[in-house]
Amino acid sequence: MSKNKKLLLGLLFDGCGYISYVFPPFDFVWAPLSAYLMAKLYKGTSGKVAAAISFIEEAIPFIDFIPTFTLMWIYTYVFSKSEGKEKVIEVK
Repeated sequence: MSKNKKLLLGLLFDGCGYISYVFPPFDFVWAPLSAYLMAKLYKGTSGKVAAAISFIEEAIPFIDFIPTFTLMWIYTYVFSKSEGKEKVIEVK
């Protein structure tokens, strides 16, 4: 999946998190779903850690304004050195 598509999905998912301000019971469904989606979008250890953070952030009232998916995209494509670069393995 391209990084632009991940950004757009992340913005959409962050927007879904704001539904709980209008309909608070939505958090019961959204917290585990956001963790699952985060783990699927971002593989590896960083994806698992982000999924746990996303679950906690969505489950605790009044802190679900944090754009977790967007922050993970920024971490992955702006600050991380390894993501997005292909590893070259030489065979001798």
